[in-house]
Amino acid sequence: MRHRRRPALAIASLGLCALLASASQAVATDATSEQAEPSIAAAATPLTASNFRYTLSQTSSSLVSALDSALPNVTMGAVADDANRTPSCNSAPSVTHRTAYYCWNAGDQDTTAWYPQGITTSSDALGEGTYDGKRINLVSWYDHAEDGIDKGVRISVSNLSASASAPPYRHILLVEPSGTTSAPSYKAVNVHAGGIMWYGNLLYVADTSGGFRVFDLNHLWQVSTGSSSAIGRQADGSYHAFDYKYVLPQTAKFTDSTAGGYAQLQHSSVALDRTSSPDSVIVSEYRSAADVDAGAQVRTIRVPIDYMNRYLKPASDGIIKATEAYRTDLESVQGSTAINGEFFFSQSDGSDHSDPNSDGDLHTFAAPSGAIVRHGNALTVGPEDLSYDPTRDYLWTLGEYPGYRWVYAADASSF
Repeated sequence: MRHRRRPALAIASLGLCALLASASQAVATDATSEQAEPSIAAAATPLTASNFRYTLSQTSSSLVSALDSALPNVTMGAVADDANRTPSCNSAPSVTHRTAYYCWNAGDQDTTAWYPQGITTSSDALGEGTYDGKRINLVSWYDHAEDGIDKGVRISVSNLSASASAPPYRHILLVEPSGTTSAPSYKAVNVHAGGIMWYGNLLYVADTSGGFRVFDLNHLWQVSTGSSSAIGRQADGSYHAFDYKYVLPQTAKFTDSTAGGYAQLQHSSVALDRTSSPDSVIVSEYRSAADVDAGAQVRTIRVPIDYMNRYLKPASDGIIKATEAYRTDLESVQGSTAINGEFFFSQSDGSDHSDPNSDGDLHTFAAPSGAIVRHGNALTVGPEDLSYDPTRDYLWTLGEYPGYRWVYAADASSF
């Protein structure tokens, strides 16, 4: 699951590397001999969708209210305006049908203490494509430092309204409320965060073996800074978050289960599909080549979501169930989404970044009976979560490896 990206074939100057490429330019730049023609694989196998289920539990509202009273509340727009990091790129990613890209600052580009995973955008949050009047991308990172302090998950808030090619950004920390209403506190959220999805005021974060953690942007808090090791309420009554200025609290959880003898679904990625009716959530699982060779299934499901309360939508019997499910048996799937009934899967494909065949692949599948089509070497090495922006037909993903961490979009209709 960890593959390093080879250096891009075309190295742009620093002044040019952050520019957005048009779709036509991207095709000309990236249609190299390294990229294979699309190839056909076996069709996906339909599964009994209703066997994949979820149960909602919510954080104590009184505990959240106590923290609301103890801490200044801020808006996502205010956090985006308070960006404190400026990205720069040393090269352009080699991506089929590339339409946009940007990077991180040097420290985040190279750090091994944090690894980026999930991506979602303000076009997921609201249909008009902006939130608090701004176009914003969110990216999740999980703590990989070996310092004995598990900081959990941070979220990068990138302000694309300020700059589309080099959006200023700031990290915020995900937290889970704890303590009592008289002494409210919070703790780090220790999940892999392999996929994220923003819907209205809620941020869904994939919990690999547990379903989803849900975080509410209506309770976005400013906390004290100055300590890289303190978390939660301190003895002096102050609140800290490992020196992060803002925290976003968990307010709900969807715990997954299965029926009919199905194995539990591994929640490796999540994406919103605004092209379905009703809106829906796409979930896929990661399995290594060794897992698949040993007989493990690889599945993807669709679950309806309610645009009124932003929660997963129960069926008429009150049970939250998937409405589509397929077995694809694609190894190393890192992200997925669906557009007008067609599923998209990002796949990592090797670890030798000097070998163009280690570039990531994109697979498409027209449900319910179409064949799975492989678009070989269409992505960078180590592609992660997918997110679709229907306002611009952008299919977003990102790379996780130090030194090769582009965030980029491709023209979805070109696949």
